[in-house]
Amino acid sequence: MATRPTALSLTPAAKLQISWSDGSLREYGFQELRDHCPCASCRELHRSPPEPSPLPILSPEETKPLSIKSMDPVGNYAYSIAFSDGHDTGIYQLTLLLELGRAVS
Repeated sequence: MATRPTALSLTPAAKLQISWSDGSLREYGFQELRDHCPCASCRELHRSPPEPSPLPILSPEETKPLSIKSMDPVGNYAYSIAFSDGHDTGIYQLTLLLELGRAVS
């Protein structure tokens, strides 16, 4: 039987915790999840980074710490995560989530 999430929670330290059916508990930083976004746009960006451009002017919203706005199941195999920076196209398969983060004892 495949390992599945049994509980999701946000910690006071601004981390995502997932309890898994095998009894393990993993903790994920929001930036780690965002950096490992599996969507086509992000994969392409990692494959061929854009040429350097002038630094943009940051809006107050862009200077806030990254957070998770929502996390919804996709079928029985993944979660769609919407981040506070507006990015919401990544579908994080359970196998990827099991590889990321760190084990919490």
